[in-house]
Amino acid sequence: MRVRSWVLGGACGALVVAGAGPAGAVPAPEADLTLHGSAVLTGDRVEVSVTPRNAGPAAAPDASVLLRWSVPLAGDQRLPGGCARTDERSVVCGIGALAADEVGERLTVAVRLARRPSEVTLAVDTAWLGGAVDRDRTNDRLTVLVLGTGDAYAF
Repeated sequence: MRVRSWVLGGACGALVVAGAGPAGAVPAPEADLTLHGSAVLTGDRVEVSVTPRNAGPAAAPDASVLLRWSVPLAGDQRLPGGCARTDERSVVCGIGALAADEVGERLTVAVRLARRPSEVTLAVDTAWLGGAVDRDRTNDRLTVLVLGTGDAYAF
């Protein structure tokens, strides 16, 4: 007598339901933050201006932006209110609540670098959306090369 066996593997072996949360769970609101601005490098100083916009569909109850430079920052910094240094190269700044389809106030942050580079890379990213979810991170996670020419480089 001959016995045949069949093996089921991979995705057939288990049933997984993705996206299902606890019964009665409310999904997080969805907000689409975009960040636009400019950066200027002159000597050991970099000035960054960022204007946030929430394309919605929901409000962002509280938002913050992370700025990270490729060169370490100098020891002492005079940062605007609502901004704090998070490590040797990064600063986080609160930009407040943003209603859907609202443009926020422009944030300007000037920092001194630990040395005078001929160029610096600036990473701009959303740090917090107050519990809202941003499914399109292509317009709020940016990297800009800023040359030490004193010219403004837009993003």
